[in-house]
This record gives sequence, C-alpha cells and structure tokens, in this order.
Amino acid sequence: MILSVRFLLIAGLLLTTTACGKKGPLVYPDMLLPAAPAAVTAQQSGAAVKLQFAIPDKDRAGRPLRDVAGLKISRRVADAYQKDICRSCLADYRLFRTLYLDHLPADTQRFTNQLVLLDGDVAAENLYSYRIVSFTADGVDGASSSTASVRVAAPLPAPVLKAESLPTEVKLQFSSQPTKSGSLLGYNLYRRSAAAARSHQALNKEPLKGSEYVDAALERGVQYLYSARALIVLESGEVMESTESNEAVGVLKDDE
Repeated sequence: MILSVRFLLIAGLLLTTTACGKKGPLVYPDMLLPAAPAAVTAQQSGAAVKLQFAIPDKDRAGRPLRDVAGLKISRRVADAYQKDICRSCLADYRLFRTLYLDHLPADTQRFTNQLVLLDGDVAAENLYSYRIVSFTADGVDGASSSTASVRVAAPLPAPVLKAESLPTEVKLQFSSQPTKSGSLLGYNLYRRSAAAARSHQALNKEPLKGSEYVDAALERGVQYLYSARALIVLESGEVMESTESNEAVGVLKDDE
C-alpha cells in the first residue's frame, strides 16, 4: 500500500509536465484514484435485495481508467426498532462483500459495465444500506459511492406467466394476485436460453404495462425460458419486485 501511494504521488508530479518539457495543469494525487461507482440502486426482489451499480471507467479527474480489479461493498443493517438513524454516519457499516472482476461469485452478474448482485441475507422490516468503492490492481481504493438503502418487507406473491409459441414470435401473458401492500405498476420480464443461468437483469427497460407482451427478437431453433416479477408501488413510494413466477417455455414454431 505504501508503494502504491508513493507511485500515485510520483505520477501526479509527472503529469504536471508535458512531453515537450512544458508544465501542464497540476493534478493532485487523489484525483488519480478511481471515481465512485455510479447509478447505485437497491431494490427488494422477492425475499432478497437486488443491488445494481456501474463499474467506474474514469479516475476522479475524468481520465480513462483501465486497472479496476474489483469492488468492496459495505453494508449497514438497522433493525425495525432502531430510531434516529444517522444516514451519513459510516461507523455502523461493515464490509459485506469483496468482488474481483475476473472471478465473480454466482450471485453476481456483469452486464458490460454494470454489476447486479442479489443479497439474500436479509430479514423483513430491517433497513439495509450499501456503499461501494472500487480498487485497483495495486490495492488502491477509489472514491466511495453514494448510499443506496431499502427497507425489506414480506415478499409479495408471484405472478402467473403463460407463453404461446408462434412462427415469428412468442406471446406472453401475465396475471397477478391482488395485494393489499400496494398498487401494481407493471412487470419485469426475464428471459434465458435453456443452457444459461437465470438472469438478474430484466429484458425490459421500463415496466411492462398491461397483461400481454410479444417477444419477436428471437432465434429460430432456440428454446427460451421466461419468468416474470410483478412491480408493486408500496405506500412508502418504493417499488418492490415480487417473488419470481413460474418459468414458461417459448420457441419459434415452424410454419405449418
């Protein structure tokens, strides 16, 4: 760690001089650190918390960054009876997970520069808060992300999903049980091939409204497995994913 800090100090001094020997703008060593992970969100999904964030690709000065080796996730748990929670205090955070980008665990999936992690070690009524920092191959920590928090509730029941295979598309139908916990916003649809693991990232970018969806972006001869989660707006205003539905099979049919 000492050698890494010395390297950053030297690098900061070198960057004040251009190739022709003229002095450039001063870059302080802490600006060479990785920027904070962005777009951090925490949302309840079934009985787990789905944590999503973007891997930083720039340093704090805005220059390209290519040596991020992993990320550290710290978590704070506040129980249902704890009052006067200090949201800016860091003393109660504990290291929850260390992720190495070249060897991610099964509960974490990468989609380009996005990581999606499922935290299944949660209990209803507790408030869970997360902060994330990246680190370089030299072990130097970057800037900390903003805090993402979610209060976990009892899981909501799964919707029912049906799939109808057609020659050029698969038609999907959703139905949900009424719930007293909030109002239905729409659905998240998940799709995978038969050989792939269940995806943490929904196929849709925005909640699917209504009770039907047609999927036409398919390859012939491939069997697809679909599942869905209802999106419920709670009285607190938070949006919660229900438990996952059954998996429905869809495949493009040959013309008859």
